[in-house]
Amino acid sequence: MTNPTTLSFASLSAVAADGTAVIFAEEGPKLSPAAQDLDKKTKGRLKDAVKVSGFKGKKGTSVDVLAPQGVKFARILLVGLGKLKDFANDDWINLGGVVRGKLTGREGDTAHVYLEATKSELSVEDIAAFALGAQLRGYNFDKYKSKKPAKDADAKVLKKIVIHCADSRAAGRAYRPERAILDGVNFARDLVNEPANILTPAEFASRAKALTKAGVQISVLSEAQMKRLGMGALLAVGQGSENTSHMAVMQWKGGGRKGGEPVAIVGKGVTFDTGGISLKPAGGMEDMKGDMGGAACVAGLMLALAERKAKVNAVGVIGLVENMPSGTATRPGDVVEAMSGTTIEVLNTDAEGRMVLADCLWYVQEKYKPTAVINLATLTGAVMVALGKVHAGLFSNNDDLSEQLTAAGLETGEKLWRLPLGPKYDKLIESKVADIKNTGGRWGGSISAAQFLQRFVKPDTPWAHLDIAGTAMAAESTDINRSWGSGFGVRLLDRFIQDNYERR
Repeated sequence: MTNPTTLSFASLSAVAADGTAVIFAEEGPKLSPAAQDLDKKTKGRLKDAVKVSGFKGKKGTSVDVLAPQGVKFARILLVGLGKLKDFANDDWINLGGVVRGKLTGREGDTAHVYLEATKSELSVEDIAAFALGAQLRGYNFDKYKSKKPAKDADAKVLKKIVIHCADSRAAGRAYRPERAILDGVNFARDLVNEPANILTPAEFASRAKALTKAGVQISVLSEAQMKRLGMGALLAVGQGSENTSHMAVMQWKGGGRKGGEPVAIVGKGVTFDTGGISLKPAGGMEDMKGDMGGAACVAGLMLALAERKAKVNAVGVIGLVENMPSGTATRPGDVVEAMSGTTIEVLNTDAEGRMVLADCLWYVQEKYKPTAVINLATLTGAVMVALGKVHAGLFSNNDDLSEQLTAAGLETGEKLWRLPLGPKYDKLIESKVADIKNTGGRWGGSISAAQFLQRFVKPDTPWAHLDIAGTAMAAESTDINRSWGSGFGVRLLDRFIQDNYERR
């Protein structure tokens, strides 16, 4: 992962005279005090540029003034805010991404951002959100590029962003937890972006172990241990691969004894999915290196919770397997037994993620008695047919939990859309030769997959399943992400935990 840009905070009066100056205007346009000051220093050139361009201060619009006389800045970038009264938390995050996207470094390696409104003082939370968005946008996965511009002495790259604001110390304090979230998102992005020949199940488990440096307690179950526990569903998926399967268990005990039982987050970690004997088409199969986006989110979330010292008890469980065709692979028609004792007829070996999650879900409930369980998985193409790449699918047995997750999605911009569960859908997975089958057929594919998972959730356990197939990998470009792997879910679940589970 590469983000060569450092970020710091300074007062509005701090002297700055290099690189790019970023200033703002609300709709009108109404220039901020810093913009008015620079207009005076340039003898009205800024207002001239506003007039000629037709700039009205609308949200997302901007005006560039290059090498203006009267100041030492090589460039002044005036950005429209629109109407600040309409801004929510994710608007500030997105604004940070928009501004970062306009900063190339060609005019100097430093950008000075004068973050202030026309009349009112911005909150430090707004400023911290802006800073998070700017740094999220700066992520670039160039690990395997043999030539990196940032290491070229003659290359012009942005190295510093200095945010000038009314209370720089308070803004810095407000940004600390956001920096932890940034690290968690970027850790998840790194994992999703890695090629499958590098990120095997064993390598993923090794990288999870590195979280011990942040205070996360890690244990990794081997194939032998999982076999003794009766995890026949998970092991059936990986038995065709030369790379052994693993389960990584990550605990963050920030709530202490008073924090009670943990909230559990479970992730599908199929490091590569060929479909097994039910082989996928060749076209697009390379994307299946990202079929561990759910596990990546769990690992990133646990890092974020640990780095910001979240006052919550949380456990993350990820099932790490590779689904390959071979002489030892599971065959369509085979019957396996999950840890819960449920027998599964495997009709399609490409419906493998639900089998991995089945044993992970049962394990975490048996061992940790969690207050709630949320699982994430790049589970079905069907959810993308229904929701595209804008929303992740949400399924739940608990209305309160569903509403809490939906609210967190709206706050962070990582949006969820609830889809139904019910007895009639459950009939789709009934098997003639086993307790259930691992696919319900063509219709309602994301729903029947969720119904399968619900068979491994105890009736008194609040549970939610997030199908992130459309949002975690091959993600659409957004204001804060230009990476193939988005890190979707880390910010969503961190907000969910902050709002509902952290000990006050």
